[in-house]
Amino acid sequence: MTCSKNYWDPFGRMTPLSKPPPPHIVIVGGGLAGLATASALVDRGLRITILESRPRLGGRASSFHDPATGELVDNCQHVSMACCTNLADFCRRVGIDSMLRRERELVFLDPDGRISRFRAGVGPAPFHLAGSFLAAKFLSAGDKLRVAFGLACLAAGGNERPGEPFADWLLRHRQSLRSINLFWAPVLVSALNERLEQMDVGHARKVFLDGFLRNRAGFQPEIPLVPLGELYGTRLESWLSDHDVAVRLTTGASVVELDDDGAVRGVVLRSGEELAADFVVLAVPFDRVLALIPEQQRGRVPALAHIGDLRSAPITGVHLWFDRPICPFAHVVTPGRLIQWVFNHTSIQGRTAPAAVNSRQGESVAGPERSPGEGQYLQVVISASYDLLALDKVAIRDAVRADLAALWPAARDAKLLRWWVVTEHGATFAVRPGVEILRPPQRTPIDGLFLAGDWTDTGWPATMEGAVRSGYLAAQGIMSVLDKPARLIRPGLKPGLLAGWLFGTGESRPVRRPTSHSAIPPADKSGSSSALSCEKRVPISGP
Repeated sequence: MTCSKNYWDPFGRMTPLSKPPPPHIVIVGGGLAGLATASALVDRGLRITILESRPRLGGRASSFHDPATGELVDNCQHVSMACCTNLADFCRRVGIDSMLRRERELVFLDPDGRISRFRAGVGPAPFHLAGSFLAAKFLSAGDKLRVAFGLACLAAGGNERPGEPFADWLLRHRQSLRSINLFWAPVLVSALNERLEQMDVGHARKVFLDGFLRNRAGFQPEIPLVPLGELYGTRLESWLSDHDVAVRLTTGASVVELDDDGAVRGVVLRSGEELAADFVVLAVPFDRVLALIPEQQRGRVPALAHIGDLRSAPITGVHLWFDRPICPFAHVVTPGRLIQWVFNHTSIQGRTAPAAVNSRQGESVAGPERSPGEGQYLQVVISASYDLLALDKVAIRDAVRADLAALWPAARDAKLLRWWVVTEHGATFAVRPGVEILRPPQRTPIDGLFLAGDWTDTGWPATMEGAVRSGYLAAQGIMSVLDKPARLIRPGLKPGLLAGWLFGTGESRPVRRPTSHSAIPPADKSGSSSALSCEKRVPISGP
C-alpha cells in the first residue's frame, strides 16, 4: 500500500525517506468512537490522523458556547454507569477519569412528591437492591410482585417472540400500566432512548441484567463534573497532541479512495486534497457511512446493504437558569412526567445562573444584581422525545416549567433568567425489534477499511460504552491485520457469585435474529407502533 521511494506524512504530504514510514491510520470522525480508536492505537508505532468536520471533538457528547455568557452548554446530558467498563477504561487511558463522579444511589421523585432511594444493600447480587425496591413508595405491594415476576422472566430469557416490542412483552407478563409508567419506563427510556412500545426486548434485558442484577455496583451512575466540551473536547485535543496524533478540525472527508486492487489508498477531502492512508476507519453516523464509500464499491460491504433501515431516536435537553434554588437534589429521576431526569449543575459542577434576565432563547437583557452563588442551573432530559418534535421551543420550555412547578412549588415564583432547548433529532439509533441484524461488524471486506460507531455490532445499545467498544474493536482489527494482535476490549464487571450462578458469567447480548427488514417499525412523528400507547399518555392507575 505504500510507495517504494516516496512516502507520506500524517498530513498527506509526500516526502523522500530511506525506509518506509509506519502505517498511517486515518480516522474519519472525532466522536467517541473515533477518539476511542485513536486512543487504543497510540504508542504502537503507527501514524494516526483524526478528521473532524466540525470545529470540535466529541461528536454528540459535546457542548456549544452560549453567545451571551460565553458559557459552555452541553447538547444533552451524558451519563455513564459503572457497568460501562470500556468507557471507564477509555477515560483512564486519556486521563479524564477524575472528571467523573460516581453516585452511590438513584433518587426517584414520584408524581405525589414521595422520595424513593435505590442504593445497594447488604444482600448479594442480584438481590442487593431488594431492600430499596421493597421500600419504594411509588409502587403498591401488588405492583412490586408484578415487577419482581417480570424481572425474573426477563432475566431468564428465552421467552421473546420475534418482532415483539417490549411493551407487548410487559403486558404479556402481567405488568400493570402503573408499574410500566413508574418503573419500567423511567429506567429503560432513559437508558435506551426509545419508547417501550417500539423497543427491542433483548436490549431491555441487557439493561436490567448487566446494569442492575449481575453486580452490586453496576447500576451506579457516573456524572461529568465539567461540560462535555471540556471533557471530550479540549482535554482530548491536548492528550492526542501529546501522543503525536494529528487532529484536523473543520476538515470533512468526501470519499474513501481505493487503489487498482480495490484496497484502501486514502481519503479525498471535501477540499479536494488527497490524504494517503494504509487504513481508514469510518467513525461517522450510520446515515453518512455509505456516502463515504465509492458507489461502485458499496456492494462489497454486504453488511451495509440494509443500513438504510436503521432509524434514529431524538433526545431533548432543556437548560434553565433560575434566580433562586429550585431543585434540592444533585440529580433526580421523575417517573410519570414529561420530564424524566433533572440534573442540578449548580450542585454537580458549581455553575450558577448568569446575572441576566431571559427574553427569548439565546437572548438576555440586563437584570437585577444578585449576590455571587445565587440562582440555580438545571438541565432537564427528555429521552425518546418524539412527541416534542412538532412543538416549538417556547412550548417545550413552558411544559417543562409546569412540570417543575408541580414538583417544587418554588419554581412557580422563580424568575427564569436564561434558557435553551436543544433537540438532537438523530441522537441515537433506535433499538427497535430486529435491529441487531442491521448492525455491521467493524471490519469490512474492503482491505484496510473499518467501521466504528455505536451503531455497529457491539452487543450494546446506542451508548457511550457502545461507541468506545466499536472503536476498540476497530483498533483490534487493525492490529490483527498488522500481525500484532492486541486484546483491547475490557470485560464487563465481574458478576457476584450468586448472580453468576443464576445468569452465567458472560455479558448479556441481544439476539441477532434473522427477520424481514420490513418488520422493523418505520419512523414516524408519534413513534407509536404497539398495543400500548406511549407511556407518557397512559393514565396511572392502581393494581
